[in-house]
Amino acid sequence: MSAPCPICGKPAQPDYRPFCSKRCADVDLQRWLSGRYAIPSTDDEAAGEGNDED
Repeated sequence: MSAPCPICGKPAQPDYRPFCSKRCADVDLQRWLSGRYAIPSTDDEAAGEGNDED
């Protein structure tokens, strides 16, 4: 038994794994592209940006 679709909870289909359909795969992609999903960074990385004194 596979894990349920992370978008709607229906059983995942092999053609769209880990999703149940193309629609759910597209919903997930849109969430990534719109910035709804984000990979967190540490404060050290964010504080170091733009501080070049060369």
